[in-house]
Amino acid sequence: MSDVDEEARDKLVANERIKFTATYANGLAVAIFAVGGFAPFISTALSDRPHFEPVLVTMAVCWIMSGVIHRVVRHALRNLRP
Repeated sequence: MSDVDEEARDKLVANERIKFTATYANGLAVAIFAVGGFAPFISTALSDRPHFEPVLVTMAVCWIMSGVIHRVVRHALRNLRP
């Protein structure tokens, strides 16, 4: 195998690893948003005795965490090599 082929292969493998990690982390961000930020609101809204204050705090924290993870993932994707 020539040096050019090996270098191209190494770039491809590195890019795929970055994309795989980014996909996993983005899925985690979506799960945090859905489970921690959206589902509690629906559950509380449909309950007999809603207590929105703690739910709103939890939602805000989950939305922020989700957004931060998503931004980190987008930043990591800038490391892809042509």
